[in-house]
Amino acid sequence: MIEQIEAYTKRLKLSWIRENFHKVEAVSNQEYLLKLFENEVKHREERKVNLLLKQAQLPKTGTQPFQWEHIQIPQGIDRKTILNGGFINEKENLILYGGVGTGKTYLATLISLNAIHGFGSRVRFHTVAGLVNQLIEAHQEGKLPKLMKQIEKLDLLVLDELGYIPLHKEGAELLFQVISMCYENKSIVITTNLQFGQWNHVFGDPILTEAVIDRLIHHSHLLLFTGDSFRYKESLLHS
Repeated sequence: MIEQIEAYTKRLKLSWIRENFHKVEAVSNQEYLLKLFENEVKHREERKVNLLLKQAQLPKTGTQPFQWEHIQIPQGIDRKTILNGGFINEKENLILYGGVGTGKTYLATLISLNAIHGFGSRVRFHTVAGLVNQLIEAHQEGKLPKLMKQIEKLDLLVLDELGYIPLHKEGAELLFQVISMCYENKSIVITTNLQFGQWNHVFGDPILTEAVIDRLIHHSHLLLFTGDSFRYKESLLHS
């Protein structure tokens, strides 16, 4: 009988029940079944979250709460909606602008974590330079449609460090394709140390730059990070 139970649970892909049905204690059949199903669902949700976290490729972060003191938040959105990823359902974008080390990447990572844990969102975190390199390589190898399809399935795309490295023409055009594909279909979070007027230094073409900005800001919230570098302050504390 045990072998038959194991065979059926395997066939039905009830992995937690298959491994634990003989350990569960209950005072009635109903309670026994309830415990089995509760734990199976919990196990599946944990596996889904772990898979989403692995696919997201988020940078490692600390555990300290986010500090909002030096961030200017525009009207139309609040801290809770930002932090829990509520804007993702509306297909809205966030642009996190400020100096190096002011917490932009940290906030983008927290948003990603909360979206995965809270909504089961499909998230992918890229530095702009890293994604552009992937796009160019995929284009050269004839694998660009596959990569674009992977991005198309996301709920949230995080583009970190826009402005740190100027892009070559091919890379800028491929990144524009990604942004155009995401436009009104999914959310983008961008971190940057450049004002919009300086984005031409990244994309290298005023028309392309204008097209990128136009698509990003249409359904976007701009958060201004005005504080000093956290990393610099921490280095002073430990020096």
